[in-house]
This record gives sequence, structure tokens and C-alpha cells, in this order.
Amino acid sequence: MEHSTKNFLRDNFLGLSMTLVGVLCLALATIVYLNHRGYPGLAFAGDPSFALASGPGLEGSDISTLENQNRAYERIAQAVTPAIVSIQSTQVVKVQQSPLLNDPFFRQFFGDQFGGGVPRAQREHALGSGVIVTPDGYIVTNNHVIENASDIQIKLSDKRTFKGKLVGADPQTDVAVLKIDGHNLQTAPVGDSSSLHVGDIVMAFGNPFGFDFTVTRGAVSALGRPAPESGMVSNYIQTDAAINPGNSGGPLVNVHGQVVGINTWIVPGNGPGGQGASIGIGFAVPSNTVRYVMNDLVKTGKVTRGYLGVQAHDLSQDLAKQFNVSDTSGALVEDVSPGGPAEKAGIKPGDVIRKVNGQIVDSAHQLTDVIIGLSPGAVANVEVIRDGRPLSLRVTLDERPANLTASANGGPDKGPSQGTLRGITVQNLTPALRGQLRLPSNVTGIVISDIDPDSPAADSGLQPGDVIESINRQNVSTVADFNRLAGAATGEVLLRINRQGTGIFVTISPDNQ
Repeated sequence: MEHSTKNFLRDNFLGLSMTLVGVLCLALATIVYLNHRGYPGLAFAGDPSFALASGPGLEGSDISTLENQNRAYERIAQAVTPAIVSIQSTQVVKVQQSPLLNDPFFRQFFGDQFGGGVPRAQREHALGSGVIVTPDGYIVTNNHVIENASDIQIKLSDKRTFKGKLVGADPQTDVAVLKIDGHNLQTAPVGDSSSLHVGDIVMAFGNPFGFDFTVTRGAVSALGRPAPESGMVSNYIQTDAAINPGNSGGPLVNVHGQVVGINTWIVPGNGPGGQGASIGIGFAVPSNTVRYVMNDLVKTGKVTRGYLGVQAHDLSQDLAKQFNVSDTSGALVEDVSPGGPAEKAGIKPGDVIRKVNGQIVDSAHQLTDVIIGLSPGAVANVEVIRDGRPLSLRVTLDERPANLTASANGGPDKGPSQGTLRGITVQNLTPALRGQLRLPSNVTGIVISDIDPDSPAADSGLQPGDVIESINRQNVSTVADFNRLAGAATGEVLLRINRQGTGIFVTISPDNQ
């Protein structure tokens, strides 16, 4: 057997050798092919024939222009990034346990390991951005980043961490001001947002999805955009620079490295972990708005704005024809607050406001923007069209109530979005409603039409159909009265309620939030 094997190997040596050479050649050809197709990791080390292609790249004046632009963007990023901060806020919320945990049958199996049906405290964290605007540590961010926070931690780009103190917040613009104990801090200059034009290049700084200190670039897509929610002040900057969760509160910067806006909200797509991601439609609070909000918050802790006392609506072509107006420019007055500045000055429902202090008013949103830009007590010259005829009226403005909801019609009106009386929707007590609710003729007030089940009002037992007669012993006759008094109410609030003809007092505590 051994002799036969030796003979076989001797007789077939040449064939085996040729087969081995063929296999080696095939392997070599495969490596060359894969390298040619873009797999340089298989190249033989030290063999220059398998080195990656190299060269000087494209040259020319057009390429130099692009290179100069890149360097400019790098300069902006290097100048602004040291002023960016990462903000982590912590709030304690009460979580209601499942009603099953109060069931004796359920509890005999699971005992008290789940804590029963008593609400328990739970810590929640929010992550956002901010920008340092003064060397001694004043920081601008969004209200929703730090809202109801019990602890605020600020991390700088150099990794230093500070405890943040809330100076003040303004839900109507979603702007908040924080303060840290620092000196000679790097700042970003605040520019003039009124100089922006559609198409201008801007850069958004922040911490999207927790990735610290990043920057995206885009253009100004539009100006003067309305707010996402009623009760908020309009006139936002729209941009396609990517703004994702975590970017909130970071600055929108122009090509001069100046802050021209504070990133605040987006139209979301689907992002990592189910979070809403940027689809190129983001919004920022204009820097000029931020400037006056910050000044008021630092000086007094609150923001004061002018108040006209009207509910207005945009004009359609049909409405313009009905009110004998030549075009759809202006704000149609649908309701006037009793005793308010507009009523005292003689403004009536059906008037079309076209100018305020010589400034053209194109829409109801723009009317609000113009009025809140004026100080309480200021005298405004309001030009209206009444029955097709121009009329000029002088109005002494009041102070806009906190958390005032902007309603475009006379229907149900949501109350403040924040505060003790949040989550209540009300409407005026009409004769029809009085009959439906079987109320005596001497009952006055406004009717609750809906209540947020998670609100302090719901916890206190208020119900749709209740008539609010007074807030903190001040009479309520109209929706405008409710908005004014509810917006100013803080802490525990005393309500006088009429329920099916019977008057009762109800107290609402903010601790129920």
C-alpha cells in the first residue's frame, strides 16, 4: 500500500504542482480585482502598486472661493461655540399609580411592593441648550427647557459645570433667562434681527440628541411666522438649518457671528428613539424680541406688554366685501373687551384696523406684534376703516395680562397655558346657555365648557357647566375678565362658582399641578 502511494505521488507530481500554481494565480488575480474595485485593505503591505490614489485635488478661483467660505464658517463656529452651554434640568412630578393597586384581590398577591394607589414623586430630566450673553454669566434659553425645574445644571464648552439660577421666564415667547456665578465668560454678541432677509445664511448651535456643541447651517426660510400655540407671541424666524431635540434654547447666528434668534420649536419628522427630528422646518425667537424680554426679566422678573383689548381676525375677500374694505389687508375687530382700552377709545366690532402709529397692519397676528411692542400707558394712534370710511382713534394702552390667550372668535376660549387656572376652557354666558343650564337671571359670569383632566382645576372638582362668578373675590363677567384675572392669579386661587343655581366657593392649589 505504501509503495502504491509513493508511485501515485511520483506519477502525478507534475499535475499536482500545476494545480497548486493555478490556485495561487487565481488568489492573486482575486486580490488585484478587489483592490481595483475599491478594497484596498487586501493590498500587500509595502507594495506601491497597491497604494491609494493621491493628487493635489481641484484648483482654481472658483474652488478658492468655496475654500474661503469654509474658512469663514470655521471662524464663526470657533468664535461662537465657547458661548454655548448645555442645560440639564430636573423636575419632580407626581405619578398616579394604577387603580388596580387599590384592589384588595390584586394586593393579596402583590402586597405593597408597587406603592399602592398613592401618587409618588418621580424625577424627570430635560436637556437643552443656551447661550451666554454677558461676561458675568447671564444665559438665554427656552422656557420649556427649564419649566418647573427643581434643579438646573449648566455645562460650558470647556467642561466646567455650574448650578443655574432662574432669573425669570416668559411663556408667551418661550424665553427664559438663567444666571451662573462666572466672570469674564466668553459671550456671543446679540445682533439686530430686523436686518434679516429671506435667503440669508444662518447657523444653529446647540446639543441635538445629547451630542454636545454642534453646529448646522442653512438659510432664513421665512420671517414673521405665527406661534405654534394660542397664547404665545408670534413673529418667529423660520429656517432650514437643522434644529433637533436638544437644540432648543441654542442661538441662531448670522454670518457676522451675531445671535439673531433663539431656536425654540420645529415641525418634526421621525428621529432616533421615536423623537421628532428636523425635516428642515425650524423656528427661532427673533433676537430683538429676546432683547426686550431679557431686559424686563432682569429688571423686574416679568415682561410687560401693551394691551389693546380686542379679539381680531384676518380678512378674507368675502369679509372685506361685507365690511366695505378695498382689500384683505388689516385686522377685523370681532369683539371688544368691556372697559378695555379699545372700548374706551371708541373702537367697535366690525372696525378694520389698518395702521398703528403709522405702521401698516396686514393681519391679526401683526396687530398683536405691534401692540405688544408698545409699553403699557403708551398712547397709540389707531387708524381703522368703519363702514368704508377711514377713522383715526387715540388709544391709551393697558398692560397685557400674563398668559393671555389670543382668540380669533367669540367661541370657547382656552385659559392660561400655565399657572393655577391652566387647562380651563370658557365662554361667555349667553341667553341660550343660561336656559340650557337653568340658571336664574341674576347669575352672572362665564361658563366652563371644558377642563383638562390633568389640571389643578379638575383635581379641585370643577366641572363643565359650572359658572365662574369671581376669581379671588373679583367679579368675572366676560371671557376677557377671566383671561385678565386668571393670567394674574398666582398661588392658591379662590373661585366663586354657581353650579345649577347654587353658589359655592372652590379653592384651587398650584400644588395639584
